[in-house]
Amino acid sequence: MKKADYDLVIIGGGPAGLTAGIYASRARMNVLLLEKAAPGGQVLVSDWIENYPGFPEGISGYDLVNKMTEQAKRFGLTFETSEVLSLDLSEAVKKIELNDKTITTLSIIIATGASPRKLGVPGEDMFIGKGVSFCATCDGPFFKENVVAAVGGGDTAVQESIFLTKFAKKVYLIHRRDELRATKILQERAIANDKIEFIWDSVVTGIGGGLTNVEKINVKNVKTGEEKEIPVSGCFVWVGILPNTSFLKDNLKVDENGFIMAGPNMETSVPGVFAVGDVRNTPLRQIVTAVGDAAIAAVSAEHYIENM
Repeated sequence: MKKADYDLVIIGGGPAGLTAGIYASRARMNVLLLEKAAPGGQVLVSDWIENYPGFPEGISGYDLVNKMTEQAKRFGLTFETSEVLSLDLSEAVKKIELNDKTITTLSIIIATGASPRKLGVPGEDMFIGKGVSFCATCDGPFFKENVVAAVGGGDTAVQESIFLTKFAKKVYLIHRRDELRATKILQERAIANDKIEFIWDSVVTGIGGGLTNVEKINVKNVKTGEEKEIPVSGCFVWVGILPNTSFLKDNLKVDENGFIMAGPNMETSVPGVFAVGDVRNTPLRQIVTAVGDAAIAAVSAEHYIENM
């Protein structure tokens, strides 16, 4: 068998990728972590995390990622900022094509996470960065004393809507059903917040405004068919996520939504390739489940290499 550049390459530098890096580095594997931007992933846009064990008062996403990154570096994990363009998984020594070179590895952990799903309505793309946003932490301060809309009914939508009330004077929370999917404690906080007004059984059908900013949204009640226009300065969208798997090119089995299929040891349809965190088919996408996936995958990768 040809010699590979690395024992293990981890693709993605969020909590899952960093945890895999910690475990693999402690096992003294020759490991590289690839991240196309800054380590952290979606966690960087989380204002406050209060359900991650060990931080009874909560911790910001930025601080949690910093601590994980420092821990990984302490065990000698090598980081490289580069985007993966494609994979060749046809042989035991796997090839990873980057922007400027091709590297080889015996095993891979895919921890590329997921990205926000768009509404797909007229005006959405036109106003991204001009009032349409997928990140309250990033853009909330721009809407001080303004009226904004938020779309969604899960944990992220409700938590981020509550965060928006620190800046906006009013938040319309628009949900296609008549009850929220978010955890009960978040629901209670949102319902108790007098800056949040719920628009139930409704969907956004369009976003409009001037040349530089959002000025209104169109909303339709899915039960009655009634349509109305609501003046807002911004529209925040949290209606689900899509896996970051464009580089896979049908190399691995995925489910009907594109999430990578992985077994209990996190191994995918290709031996030696593992998937962890939000990118895989999993019933729960949380930081705590992502780091659990990563610990299993790193140990599985170690065993895979030992048994080659």
